[in-house]
Amino acid sequence: MKTTLTALLAIALLVGFAPTKRIGDFKNSQDIGNPKLAGSSQYDKKAKAYTLTGSGYNIWFKRDEFQYLFKTMKDDFTATADFEFVGAGTDPHRKVGWMVRESMDDDASHLSAVLHGDGLTVLQWRVAKGDAMRDPEDEIFFPEKNVQTVQLERKGTTYTMRAAKKGEPLQLVGSHGMANLADNVTVGLFICSHNPAKIESATVSNVKIDR
Repeated sequence: MKTTLTALLAIALLVGFAPTKRIGDFKNSQDIGNPKLAGSSQYDKKAKAYTLTGSGYNIWFKRDEFQYLFKTMKDDFTATADFEFVGAGTDPHRKVGWMVRESMDDDASHLSAVLHGDGLTVLQWRVAKGDAMRDPEDEIFFPEKNVQTVQLERKGTTYTMRAAKKGEPLQLVGSHGMANLADNVTVGLFICSHNPAKIESATVSNVKIDR
């Protein structure tokens, strides 16, 4: 009996400490804010590309709903990737891009480098947990539309976004300081349909995170 209990305990410990299944270079994925329709993230090793699928009412106001593919990082970094929506889409404000977030809470402080379905390119943020995101105080717009490459860089508590159309050099979108996004944060890719009753997808390729 004692031997059986010991074996069961060992199995339980092994299961409890089993490593999280990675998705490409990222540690995990989950829906933030409990959207009505569940999302997912996949990695194609052959194509070296990610496919993000998700719904969600928005990433704005006092709370967010979206699909998030992420890992935890502490030091400075530069994250770069090419983004492309799948299909014509339903809402012109569907969103995809890079996000840095303080927690998995739906009202967490965050900063996002965002591409919209209508081509709008913007750096946006929630200053502190529970704050309402404001227009235009909490965003920086890029004059160019329909970019492909988005880069987000962190140096200390300053975040800088750059963007480029296909085949063109990166251009500065803007920089913003975020004291709430210091030390350990989650960094990753996201998608939001901007319509809780719809699912949207995007392909993300040439993903690179330099420390």
